Amino acid sequence: MTDHEAIGAVIDEMYDMISGPAGPRDWSRQANCFLPEARQVRTWVNESGNPQMLAMGLAEYRENTTPFFAANPFYEVETERRIDLFGNIAQVWSHYEARTSPDAADVERRGINSIQLFRHPEMGWRIVAMLWDNERNQ
Repeated sequence: MTDHEAIGAVIDEMYDMISGPAGPRDWSRQANCFLPEARQVRTWVNESGNPQMLAMGLAEYRENTTPFFAANPFYEVETERRIDLFGNIAQVWSHYEARTSPDAADVERRGINSIQLFRHPEMGWRIVAMLWDNERNQ
C-alpha cells in the first residue's frame, strides 16, 4: 500500500466512524485513525461575528458529540481530498458535505477538515490534529 493509499484509508475510517443513523457510534474505531494524544478542533463564528474554537482530546470529542449522534442521523460525505506529503508528516485538505443520509439531496452544511497526520513507527499513519470549519456567507 502506498503512503497516499494508507493516508486515504485513515481518512475514510474517520468519516465512516462518525457517519451513521441516529444512535451510538463505535468509538473503539478512533484507534484506527487517531493517535491517543490527538486534538480535534471545532471552529465557528459567534453571534457577534467573532471566530471561536473548541479544542478537544479524543475522550472530550466523544463526550461532546455523543448526544448529537444519539439524536440525529449524520453522514459526513467527503467531496474532495488533497494530500500533501513530506517525509513522516502529511496534511490533508478534505472537503465535506453533512447530510441526514449518504445520498440525501439536501446538504445541511459544507466545510473543510484540515487534517495533520504522522507516520507512527508501529501504528502507521494516524491523525495527530484535525481542525474544521463550516462554509458560511462572509
